[in-house]
Amino acid sequence: MKASASSVSPAFSRDLSAVSDRELVAIAISGFDGSFEELVRRYQRPISAYVYRMVGNYESALDLTQEIFIKVYNSLTRYRAEFKFSTWIYKIAHNAAVDHLRRNSTREQSLVAGIEGDTFDLPIESARLSPEQESERKERRGEIEAVVRTLPSNYRELIILRHSQDLSYEEIVEVTGLPLGTVKNRLFRAREMMRQQFVDKGITGIQ
Repeated sequence: MKASASSVSPAFSRDLSAVSDRELVAIAISGFDGSFEELVRRYQRPISAYVYRMVGNYESALDLTQEIFIKVYNSLTRYRAEFKFSTWIYKIAHNAAVDHLRRNSTREQSLVAGIEGDTFDLPIESARLSPEQESERKERRGEIEAVVRTLPSNYRELIILRHSQDLSYEEIVEVTGLPLGTVKNRLFRAREMMRQQFVDKGITGIQ
């Protein structure tokens, strides 16, 4: 996949930010490494956050994220353009995280707070908040994260993919390989588990 960058249109060298994921893959396959660097720039943060929430260990998440992008780079020629690149890379990340959890099943760690500046988030109004409201929202997010950490891993992942990573049901199906009905059923049960914990803790106002 190595080739001279001079074989690529100068337009790509100037600005890759407006180029679609599919085009970046095609350019990377042609040998222009800058296009893959742009893909890494777009997806490194969400993928590392997803993996961290799955495995619950910062160092492991860093190692896995690096392995994922190496695997992505080495698999670019197998990417099929009819699928969204984001779904494809999440599927690779999903498989890596699940394999890691299986290898460490006897000492699986609980999920901890998200990477700095990137916390689990359910839809909350984004209007300008007062310092008191911002503090309350931060506390509420912490409460949500604490509840998410208690979910079984097969439910926890679906909540993360749906509400934190904002994947559609269809994308979750592609990422996990689960039937659509199973995805919907597990998400419903996961939300019910969370809702019951909120009730037990006396937390209100979270739907």
